[in-house]
Amino acid sequence: MGADNHTLVREFILLGLSSDWDTRVALSVLFLVMYLVRVLGNFLIIILIRLDSRLHTPMYFFLTNLSLVDVSYATSIVPRMLVHFLAEHKGIPYVSCAAQLFSSLGLGGIELVLLAVMAYDCYVATCDPLRYLVIMHGGGLCLGLAAGCLVAGFMNSLMETIITFRLLLCHSVINNFACATLAVLRLVCVDIYFNKVMVVASVFLVIMLPCSLVLFSYGRVVVAILRICSTQRCSKVSGTCASHLTVVCMCFGTTIFTYLGPQSASSVEEEKMVALFYAVVAPMLNSLFYSLRNKEVTAALYKFLEKFRDKGLSWSDPCFQVKNSST
Repeated sequence: MGADNHTLVREFILLGLSSDWDTRVALSVLFLVMYLVRVLGNFLIIILIRLDSRLHTPMYFFLTNLSLVDVSYATSIVPRMLVHFLAEHKGIPYVSCAAQLFSSLGLGGIELVLLAVMAYDCYVATCDPLRYLVIMHGGGLCLGLAAGCLVAGFMNSLMETIITFRLLLCHSVINNFACATLAVLRLVCVDIYFNKVMVVASVFLVIMLPCSLVLFSYGRVVVAILRICSTQRCSKVSGTCASHLTVVCMCFGTTIFTYLGPQSASSVEEEKMVALFYAVVAPMLNSLFYSLRNKEVTAALYKFLEKFRDKGLSWSDPCFQVKNSST
């Protein structure tokens, strides 16, 4: 189709997941509950980390950032999705669609890079424990790594959003529940070879490179665990890393399938299901894995329930100061 046949799009129509009213109502209730669990669970983790001095370590500083990113990512997609489930008109303005794409891509990229940083933190804590405090606390490294995740995520998102929404569009109906890069690219009526190249570059920088760093870090961690003589320490480290690996497999697995999976008409519905899992289900499980499978967080929860009126702790250092946890 030539460029002269394009349509001036001011609004997109999101087809969503189903056209049946009863199904949409059931899904809206289900996803609302999951969204609330996700938000409350992540805020609970943040509160526990702030109130318990034993959790004032770099690992939990990054976990705080991960929880904030999870909540922000959910808020960028789920509320509008719930409204569209129950609304007759499922339109989203052009600018709002671009803003949703920018925010979701940015926050998703931040999460993936942050998981790589957390893997590096686990690697240093396990493989070089005597120099851990010097390495992770020296020169504001924690704050610098967190800022680097923010810059990497939003710079990639800005680039993808600009090159995607500068294309000429022939249609305005998006076969998805949210504005996503691949779904919008299906609407264009010009050659998108350059966009495909940029998507591949983005996949390499924001997905494959962090994934490689994660695999390298946890590979070294596994080797180090096998050399640990203390059974108690081995159990503690392996339990923490198992929680991290579970989250990493969910996040990277769904993202890699979305961008590197087969692109055909039959794969569109699969793509929506995978995107739905990444947007709604996986982040909710993140908070559960980091809380229920983490003995330190569980202990902090019990302590919080026993002394919930004690508010004497503070956050003076953004990277936290490791305190003696033997008390």
